[in-house]
Order: sequence, then structure tokens, then C-alpha cells
Amino acid sequence: MYAWFYRHLPGPRWVRIATCLALLALAIFVLFNWVFPLLAPYMPFNDATVS
Repeated sequence: MYAWFYRHLPGPRWVRIATCLALLALAIFVLFNWVFPLLAPYMPFNDATVS
């Protein structure tokens, strides 16, 4: 899948690498700002109580 994605990006090698890095940074940004905060309340390891 990643090879197919890389082959279909336009430009020479350095442009493809820069595009891949930019898309990876965008994916990480979206995960940390929207996805992970939405999932945090449903995670079982968030209970930090001592009984």
C-alpha cells in the first residue's frame, strides 16, 4: 500500500519524500489534536484511584 501511494505522488524523489513527511506530520497533528482526545475518556487505564 505504501509503495502504491509513493509511486502515485508527483515529482522527483525529493518532492515525494517531502510530501510523505508533510502528510505524516499532518496525520500526527490530526491524531493528537482530535482523535486521541475523543478516545481518552473511553480508555480503561485513565482511572487513577487507589482503593
